[in-house]
Amino acid sequence: MSALVVRRAEPADHPAVARLTVAAYEADGQLKGENGYGAVLADVATRAETGEVLVAVDEATGEVLGAVTFVLAGTPYAELSGPGEAEFRMLAVDPAAQGRGAGSVLVRACVARATELGCSAVVICVRSGMAAAAHRLYERLGFVRLPEKDWSPLPGVDLLGLRLELPARA
Repeated sequence: MSALVVRRAEPADHPAVARLTVAAYEADGQLKGENGYGAVLADVATRAETGEVLVAVDEATGEVLGAVTFVLAGTPYAELSGPGEAEFRMLAVDPAAQGRGAGSVLVRACVARATELGCSAVVICVRSGMAAAAHRLYERLGFVRLPEKDWSPLPGVDLLGLRLELPARA
């Protein structure tokens, strides 16, 4: 298996990012009865204007295997982050490429970016009942549950808040 590299998405990557993000959310059962969220997931260009869309790419083939949107507090796609915190949204791995570590390298890239920018923490929300593998990934990387950050954007969609404290910069 070839190595994965993480880089900022280029406009040429947007169709692949849109396809794999929608496919991953569908495969996970997260788009059942969603009011237009699939269209939001597919609109990579808008996300890229106000956040950083990162992609995990197979080094040998150049194929985009996963993507995530990294945002700072106060930007249009930020949901949970407060002052000094970073957040990532819409982490998705192509269902055909799951199990190769793309999700993990993307989360680590977001944590590294937040650290580089001097953020105090990274916060995310995960859907209640989401795949156990995703919850394990976040736990393994040190994210802890913050019940006070739980919220619900729509009836029947319960989101759990998680936070990773970053080491203070010297």
